[in-house]
Amino acid sequence: MFLQTNRDLLEAGTDLRSRYRWDTGLPEIDVLVLEWRWPIPGRNTTPCGWPGHTCDLHRQQQLVEHYSHRGIRTILWDKDQQLPADDPLRACPVVRVCEPALYPSAGAHSLLFPVADTVLDTADPAELAAGHRPWPLVYVGNQYGRDDAFDTYFAPAAAEHPHRVAGKWTDTRRWPHVRFTGRIPFHEVTRLYRSALSTVLLLPPRYAASGQMTQRIFEAVLAGCLPLAPDTIRGIDRYVPSAMHVTSGRHAADRIKQLRSAGTARRADLLAACLEKLEIFRLHHQLDRLHTLLRRPDPTPVDLPR
Repeated sequence: MFLQTNRDLLEAGTDLRSRYRWDTGLPEIDVLVLEWRWPIPGRNTTPCGWPGHTCDLHRQQQLVEHYSHRGIRTILWDKDQQLPADDPLRACPVVRVCEPALYPSAGAHSLLFPVADTVLDTADPAELAAGHRPWPLVYVGNQYGRDDAFDTYFAPAAAEHPHRVAGKWTDTRRWPHVRFTGRIPFHEVTRLYRSALSTVLLLPPRYAASGQMTQRIFEAVLAGCLPLAPDTIRGIDRYVPSAMHVTSGRHAADRIKQLRSAGTARRADLLAACLEKLEIFRLHHQLDRLHTLLRRPDPTPVDLPR
């Protein structure tokens, strides 16, 4: 049950009511799961009803006060690492703070982004490697905090290979040679990856330091797009095979050149190695972790399976 307005239906026209329920009230529940929201001036800190206002922060506070403060078990998934280190919720006995990182902050637990087991079970590297890929290099994602990584790894490679960058990039003046094409609907993400040979996994510094990988890694691999990964990302060996590690923009450009000349069989081998690394994201692993966290009487962090 989603304890919010049905934005999928109201804003995107996607009707999922046959599969899920929505409730804007305060129904009786066993467990509360929060995708943590934080104050964003002008968007969710303004009074309800003001132009541009979204009510996620107000609703979150209401849910925390009604459920968490009354003893309902709570999973607080801090996907953007925005929960302050001294926030009182970290000490609340019924709250388990989780982050999608290999090395979460003190007292938090690892809970990675999930990939359905059936998707991984049926992925065929040879099939993924097949087909025409007119773009040697693409990036799908927003700018937030990625300027340095983009400058170091992507921009030099983009100077040598045809490319495309899709997403919200508001200040691009320092990269006049890069082709930014703006935001794209979610259903077009897979289509773009399927037209591309490679991407670069760009992370904000706080993600790289904690080994927090975004969904872009499996969105790319499951579309047959090979992910180049900066070797400065903590724990990168657990996410990407060494053949896909890069140390600089020059290195990334050379890797792409090699991939462009490689045959389908070689790309299939690399994709197979990448698929093996995606095992860490399996949905049943994440569900097992949630069940363990909800059963534990204390907030001691649980190590990720290796």
